[in-house]
Amino acid sequence: MSEIYDIVVIGAGPGGYVAAIKAAKLGLRTAIIEERAVGGTCLNRGCIPAKAMIHASSLYKEVKEAEQFGIHVSDVTYDYDKIVSYKEATTDKLVQGVQQLLKANGVDVLEGKGTLLKDKKVLVQKMDELGSEVMIEGKHIILATGSRPFIPPISGIEQARVLTSDELFAMREAPKSLIIIGGGVISVEFATVYANLGCRITILEAMPKLVPNMDKEISQNLKMILKKRGIDIHTSASVERITVDGETCTCFYTEKEKEQNVTADYVLCAVGRCPNTEGLFGENVQPDMERGRILVNEEFESSIPGVYAIGDLIFGMQLAHTASAQGMVVAEKLAGKEPTIDLEVVPGCVYTDPEIASAGLTEEQAKEKGINVKCGKFIMSANGKSVITQEERGFIKVVAEESTGKILGAQMMCARATDMIGEFVTSITNGLTVEQMLRGMRSHPTYNEGIGEALEELGDGAIHVAPKKKNNR
Repeated sequence: MSEIYDIVVIGAGPGGYVAAIKAAKLGLRTAIIEERAVGGTCLNRGCIPAKAMIHASSLYKEVKEAEQFGIHVSDVTYDYDKIVSYKEATTDKLVQGVQQLLKANGVDVLEGKGTLLKDKKVLVQKMDELGSEVMIEGKHIILATGSRPFIPPISGIEQARVLTSDELFAMREAPKSLIIIGGGVISVEFATVYANLGCRITILEAMPKLVPNMDKEISQNLKMILKKRGIDIHTSASVERITVDGETCTCFYTEKEKEQNVTADYVLCAVGRCPNTEGLFGENVQPDMERGRILVNEEFESSIPGVYAIGDLIFGMQLAHTASAQGMVVAEKLAGKEPTIDLEVVPGCVYTDPEIASAGLTEEQAKEKGINVKCGKFIMSANGKSVITQEERGFIKVVAEESTGKILGAQMMCARATDMIGEFVTSITNGLTVEQMLRGMRSHPTYNEGIGEALEELGDGAIHVAPKKKNNR
């Protein structure tokens, strides 16, 4: 007879482990199944390792540019193997933290491959030498197996020097040159890392602009900044095939109806991710799906009663914090509680230099919805903290409803944007107005002052922005 739990979670990524811990805290007997390390892609092969690499490479870049602050350094080098070791140590520390939290909250952790069977039974194929199996059962099942890199049908993409992000992270030596297929978030973050380390980077993006889902102005500014750093960028460029000759990779692509090519040591395929459902469903158990994703209702319940899906398995924004929030909501609902988090306003973050962050509606999206808006924009070159740190590029833009002053959205491209966007997530979620947001005093000198200035621009005008000249006729 199989052991029965209130909740069985398959997948211990940011969605799964948060759901499991929350369920346990609410008094539900919970088990979680993971075939690799807890933390999932985000913690082990995605968000955290990438940001660790960005931090290390940015330090190297800052030291090389320290002369502008009167700091004299010479013969600045880096040890890539040690950078990778630092990345791995950071990841290991956080993995251990998740393991301890699961244990402390009484969540049973089963190491192995989880397969959903009929009647909400789950077969766990353990990762031991014997390949032993165990059967458990859940009153409710939460599917949270995340995603894997999507490999597009490009001729030659299966060759050894054509890498996914997982494989690039595993390298112990930095590439001297790299072609990145794709111009989304993953692409520009990797471009930032390796450009900082002196690698020659080429980006090939099939869409007309970088980070296509971001604000148009942000996309344009990002392209300009990356180009100034020596990154070769081709948009509306469709990759047709890849060849590998020894240690040289060649990408053939079509741009402006003309076939062109570029060479590098390696090619990184960064065109997105797809749901990781391999081996997840037993015979005659698969829920309704569309384009590889599980279809769910407003409660995140699939077509199989009592079986829920969250994160990258379903349609929506493929972000770690989205999956975590969904996991919280599902656990709370299954415990008979009202959800404590609003899922409507999702912050988007890109860890380039300068950072990019957004929440809510852009000006273009608001207009498409027929909403009359007003916008306030502050250029960060007038911000004291930005001048001090010489991080003067970028801006903060706020979108508000014209009739009510209610904050509808914000787009930021500046230092610490990913930390500051939370202020706008809170304001949009709670329906705050420009007037209400301006009541709070902001400390000086901080990057955060730029938010106040952008908000002031929606009214009588920011203090540190020259008034617009009036036409005297």
